[in-house]
Amino acid sequence: MYVCLCHGVTDHDIRRAAEAGCSSVSELTMRTGLGSGCGSCGELAAEILGEARPAQVFPLPVFAAAA
Repeated sequence: MYVCLCHGVTDHDIRRAAEAGCSSVSELTMRTGLGSGCGSCGELAAEILGEARPAQVFPLPVFAAAA
């Protein structure tokens, strides 16, 4: 489905960008042009990007045992 008609960006394009490491709509705009026309696609693009981004796992810090 087309998300940004102004620049021909599809939901598949957004998912591919997320898989490639895109983490924000502004970065998506730089990569694809999405949102730089009329801007009405921003909310849907953010939703798709949020769903497509791989879950980031932050390891807990490991503290050395006190001697």
